Amino acid sequence: PPQLALSHPGEPGSMTVTWTTWVPTHSEVQFGLQLTGPLPLRAQGTFSPFVDGGVLRRKFYIHRVTLRGLLPGVQYVYRCGSSRGWSRRFRFRALKNGPHWSPRLAVFGDLGADNPKALPRLRRDTQQGMYDAVLHVGDFAYNMDQDNARVGDKFMRLIEPVAASLPYMTCPGNHEERYNFSHYKARFSMPGNNQGLWYSWDLGPAHIISFSTEVYFFLNYGRHLVERQFHWLESDLQKANKNRAARPWIITMGHRPMYCSNADLDDCTWHESKVRKGLLGKLYGLEDLFYKHGVDLQLWAHEHSYERLWPIYDYQVFNGSREMPYTNPRGPVHIITGSAGCEERLTPFSLFPRPWSALRVKEYGYTRLHILNGSHIRIQQVSDDQDGKIVDDVWVVRPLLGRMMYL
Repeated sequence: PPQLALSHPGEPGSMTVTWTTWVPTHSEVQFGLQLTGPLPLRAQGTFSPFVDGGVLRRKFYIHRVTLRGLLPGVQYVYRCGSSRGWSRRFRFRALKNGPHWSPRLAVFGDLGADNPKALPRLRRDTQQGMYDAVLHVGDFAYNMDQDNARVGDKFMRLIEPVAASLPYMTCPGNHEERYNFSHYKARFSMPGNNQGLWYSWDLGPAHIISFSTEVYFFLNYGRHLVERQFHWLESDLQKANKNRAARPWIITMGHRPMYCSNADLDDCTWHESKVRKGLLGKLYGLEDLFYKHGVDLQLWAHEHSYERLWPIYDYQVFNGSREMPYTNPRGPVHIITGSAGCEERLTPFSLFPRPWSALRVKEYGYTRLHILNGSHIRIQQVSDDQDGKIVDDVWVVRPLLGRMMYL
């Protein structure tokens, strides 16, 4: 079976395996601790048919199996399939439980099946055990539905060395829109019951919220989704703030940024961007909501470049201090990381950076996020163009005392 991908279902000691077959078969994962010899543990799951919306109406079967009772931090060997055929063996390390450890993440968006510049280095990093999880911030394959979904198949095979080894956590981007995001919903298995459009999960000292910026743009699939997601976000942020003592960091990921200084006509280049200010400039805008609830770090993509902003709210810079802008910042930190590589190449920047823009890098690459503990996060940008050179390296520091909300 091809196209394996892991994801964290949101419950401790568990991991979900998703894969594809061309005929209906049982869904089973065999797993254990030994690289060779029998795999003594078994988990069963379910499969569901998926029909692509293209002219050929190609049909395949998506299998989902959740492994439970995994020992934290232990490496497992697994294969998936059925008596009709098995995948090769893959390895993953079960996530540690609780807040007292230091997760390391690879973060990027806008990775295509053509020109996936960052992928070879990401594969190497993954094989060396550098990460605990991946955050793919929207835009996959370009596009998963194209060529009667064959581009989606090709993409899932390409990312398999990474996605079958680490929880590959996602959010939808504009390139997933065809057939009401059906490929995105089918090919990935995210926590919660919203088909992966919005969900949250805990990882070490952080609470991570993934959501869809696309509900603001594709209103033909239902305006009610904007409202539903907004109320869900509000409720989730309230719960996360009550749990700040255990998980001090609140991190969001969504595809289209609120701000950017790129030379195009994307939403983030407009003063009243839809994601920031909402529909009609006033309904269900996310900047006020995220600011009110003290979101620490906002991860974005969509622009095929890397940009780090100064702590910002409503176009005002809220640096902690002149010497240490990211120590006790008085507003959220925005990172735009959409330069992993796709057929559309890189996005240029406007000639003059905005006063709220701290650093701009027009090179292929991806971001490393190290959530060291409850008070320190390290953000690094890896340039693939410069053979893996670190071209940005900052610490966000927020002492645990008195961190609750900005307001």
